[in-house]
Amino acid sequence: MNNLEYYKVFYHVARAGSLTVAAGELHISQPAVSQSVKQLETALGVKLFARAAKGVRLTTEGELLYGYVSKGYEQIVLGEQKLRQMLDLELGEIHIGASDMTLQFYLLPYLEKFHEEYPEVRVVVSNAPTPETLSNLQDNKIDFGVVSTPFENRGGLQTNVVREIEDVFVAGRKFMQYKNRMLDLQELEQMPLICLEGVTSTRSCMEAFLHKNGVRIRPEFELATSDMIVQFALRNLGVGCVVRDFAKACLEDGRLFELRFNQIIPKRHFCVVTNPKSPLSVAAEHMLRLFAIEKCETA
Repeated sequence: MNNLEYYKVFYHVARAGSLTVAAGELHISQPAVSQSVKQLETALGVKLFARAAKGVRLTTEGELLYGYVSKGYEQIVLGEQKLRQMLDLELGEIHIGASDMTLQFYLLPYLEKFHEEYPEVRVVVSNAPTPETLSNLQDNKIDFGVVSTPFENRGGLQTNVVREIEDVFVAGRKFMQYKNRMLDLQELEQMPLICLEGVTSTRSCMEAFLHKNGVRIRPEFELATSDMIVQFALRNLGVGCVVRDFAKACLEDGRLFELRFNQIIPKRHFCVVTNPKSPLSVAAEHMLRLFAIEKCETA
């Protein structure tokens, strides 16, 4: 028996004031309890208990030691209790990185389902573009990220493809001359375009594709969100470049139409990204199991 076990026995005997009661609490024999107490006293060179009318009582030295041991042992017991709660998903915290798009069109239903099953687990979502999410993952600020391709994987992150997405150009009635026509990509240079601002995977991917085909665009409007791009397009302020999901309802009811081109715009994907160098919490692993993983790639 190691010293920690001796102190465990000492704690139970001191609290109960009885070798017999302590033996019952510890599920060991009374002689084993008595032997542990004697060995601890021998190791410390001091008497910790004295006989009492009913059981035992702490000596002055025992009282001093118990004041420290009780705090430490109770913290260990509390730690074990919290750990069990965490393993049973009655406690815990998950940190996720996601963009507006991946949150709205992929992650949200899973968050809802997870919260229904494990309401005591706190889920924190850091809403940021793909490059920032990947940086946060490499810096261990989040457990995993849900991002859109393309992105540069510099840190050996593991990527799991979970859904296909498609970039489209959409317009309202003011631009009916483009409807049902097969357009050349070069014609985009003459259109008032509405695009996302800043460094996002959506903007970077489209510009790279157009540049590869000799097309350079100067957007009329650069907006912070794809939802706002759809609103501008509905008001005929230009031709919006968005992932189809954002404009789906407007395309289905005819308020917007999709421009067609003689070049196929490459499809992209939503990916769940993890850092193999950082172990996941039990709660994070449970949430990942909810995702339907189609493909696994490690860069």
